[in-house]
Amino acid sequence: MEEALILLVLITFMVTVPDTSSGLAISLPGCPDKCGNVSIPYPFGIGDGCAAGNLNRYFAVTCKDSFQPPRPMIGDPSSAVEVIDISLEHGEVRVYGDVSYYCFTSNTTISDNNTAGFSLENTPFIPSTRNRFMAIGCNTLGLIGGNTHTATQTFITSDGAPCTGMGCCETTISPNLTNFAALLYNQSSVWSFNPCFYSMVVEDGWYSFRRQDLVGHLGFIKERAKRGVPVVGDWAIRNGSCPKDGAKAPKDYACVSTNSYCVSASNGPGYLCNCSQGYEGNPYLSGGCQDIDECKLRKQDLKYKELYPCENGVCHNTQGGYICKCRIGTRSDGTNSGCQPVLRQAEQVAIGLCAGAVVVVSLTCLLVMKLQRNKHRREKDDYFKQNGGLKLYDEMRSRQVDTIHILTEKEIKKATDNFSEGHVLGCGGHGMVYRGTLHDNKEVAIKKSKIINDDSREEFVNEIIVLSQINHRNIVRLLGCCLEVDVPMLVYEFISNGTLFEFLHGTDARIPIPLDLRLNIATQSAEALAYIHSSTSRTILHGDVKSLNILLDNEYNAKVSDFGASALKPMDKNDFIMLIQGTLGYIDPESFVSHRLTDKSDVYSFGVVLLEIMTRKKAIYIDSSNEQKALSYTFILMIDQNKLRDILDTEIVDDEVMIVLEKLAQLVMHCLSPKGDERPTMKEVAERLQMLRRLQTQLVTKANPIQEHYSYRVPLVSVPSDETGMLED
Repeated sequence: MEEALILLVLITFMVTVPDTSSGLAISLPGCPDKCGNVSIPYPFGIGDGCAAGNLNRYFAVTCKDSFQPPRPMIGDPSSAVEVIDISLEHGEVRVYGDVSYYCFTSNTTISDNNTAGFSLENTPFIPSTRNRFMAIGCNTLGLIGGNTHTATQTFITSDGAPCTGMGCCETTISPNLTNFAALLYNQSSVWSFNPCFYSMVVEDGWYSFRRQDLVGHLGFIKERAKRGVPVVGDWAIRNGSCPKDGAKAPKDYACVSTNSYCVSASNGPGYLCNCSQGYEGNPYLSGGCQDIDECKLRKQDLKYKELYPCENGVCHNTQGGYICKCRIGTRSDGTNSGCQPVLRQAEQVAIGLCAGAVVVVSLTCLLVMKLQRNKHRREKDDYFKQNGGLKLYDEMRSRQVDTIHILTEKEIKKATDNFSEGHVLGCGGHGMVYRGTLHDNKEVAIKKSKIINDDSREEFVNEIIVLSQINHRNIVRLLGCCLEVDVPMLVYEFISNGTLFEFLHGTDARIPIPLDLRLNIATQSAEALAYIHSSTSRTILHGDVKSLNILLDNEYNAKVSDFGASALKPMDKNDFIMLIQGTLGYIDPESFVSHRLTDKSDVYSFGVVLLEIMTRKKAIYIDSSNEQKALSYTFILMIDQNKLRDILDTEIVDDEVMIVLEKLAQLVMHCLSPKGDERPTMKEVAERLQMLRRLQTQLVTKANPIQEHYSYRVPLVSVPSDETGMLED
């Protein structure tokens, strides 16, 4: 059994070197550049001194004149294979390879056989993985090298079909396969109608099955593979690598032509040489890369006019490129690929035309803007229309809303990692809240509301417009919205330090909270509620005031959130029940009866928040007897029994500031009045809290004139001496 040298190279998109008719030298001077019909470019060569033997002796090609036309052969004389073609640009060579076969005269009697294989060590060749290993025959097994590939078949497919296991099968080959032998199963149960099995490494796409290949002794080889089968492989300069930038090229560096460059081999070690852009030829020869005359090519073939454009201009060839010069009366179109006419007109005519053009362009722009707006309205999807997106878009165009961004559902999903559980900040009475990061790395809180009815979608956009105009330091800002979903989503600024509820009642170790910080948080929250009640273009009710909806920033400044939600849809009895479930302990008794929220409803709920701040107890808490109690009810009971100290948080009970706590308790009692008309407004609540802050600061300063300020950085404000009397009202 004779071993055959099979050189594997993929020919997809193969570009062969030009022949001598192109006028470019491809071989060394005095050396043949062809054998028969096959071009032999350097570093390959025919004859002594014509190949790059110093790089690798296997670049030498033998031209067998005993055939007509002559056939180029490569490899050791005992295992040389015929060359089909060679590509310099891609570092590829195609050859005819041998086929392995077993022929049977009985189940176990082999009458004829051949095992094909190769050994490519110390050669410039490495097999391409885009070749295929194939086995032809029924119920046969093919083996290659050290890796086993099997193929069995009991039926025969139709002629021209690919090898998918019906009559033949194929598989990929392993990379860097420098040694292999193609073997076959040495038994046959189908020898009577399929006497020979075949296996081979072959160029991908060359073989398609024919039933005739299974018939007769060596029928496939005699009919289709007399000279072998085409196989392809990659070649390169294996004993070196591309020099690093700025480094001197080694003595045996193969890229000797000017206007050439080195590229690393895509398969295995080593490198290849290519001519620079705008040049063609053989980069392995000195002066082998010659300039491409793009202008001459444009005249020879129409396809080059598209490749090298120069419309209405004069093409001038340059080294490595070309330029397109414009004739008199024309100018460049700005792309260096063509020219356009220049208008010659008198100055006054030109001015008149320019003025007229400005008018025409202006009118055209206005018309186009109107047409585009009408087209834009028609193209809005159903959800965007239903959610009032067109109205919001019009408001933004008229600059009535310039602080809000309309985000797409795709942007929202990307920001929240497709609403993953890890991004959930909480679940409020009106929906889920997610933490997200926008494309500019800005952190936001995204509120995904529950289902709203179609009648309230127009009101929803009105609320967005109103909320976007709110600008208060103690209110979480609305940054944007998403309207192209069934249930609209709102995007707020992200507040990093959690909620007041967590600050007061967190499960972590109890952190002391001084009275001045508590008063500061209460005052800021009251000012925010007073602002939305009376300082905006229209009255906004919060509707869900509670410690969970008061956020704290890094400096423990209060930020009121989740307001305006009650206006998203009309509140019927069922909606009110849902609200009670979400705000148990904060609900106004009057609202409970009337099913209507008012500004005094927010005052009542805020009174419960003040109780939480004073007592550090939850709105619904568990007492010592393990019973649930409403904090508001307990507080009123303790006040009636003159036991204020017993319910206050012991951390803030101090004789020096007891008057402040008593005044604060009086304010809470007013907020919790059963009748809304007897309660103060939020503006009055905020003013009284501000006075209490100043009084507390004054009392502490008098008692401790030299005192280290609290680290929460709450601003201290002086209070006039008669302010105590003002609080008596």
